[in-house]
Amino acid sequence: MGDIVNLRRARKAREKRAKDDQAQRNRIAHGRGKAERELTAAQTLLETARLDAHRRERETDDRA
Repeated sequence: MGDIVNLRRARKAREKRAKDDQAQRNRIAHGRGKAERELTAAQTLLETARLDAHRRERETDDRA
């Protein structure tokens, strides 16, 4: 004879696993904290400023 299965518990366990899987996907997609986002933005700004500081201005050339 097989084991007795409580269908309500099995259904709730299945739904909990589905929610946990969705939560894991959301953590991967949106899992960066505020401090990490601000650090990345500051680094990008610094790199952009550093690149612009080394940029050579083009002289206007009226020749076509």
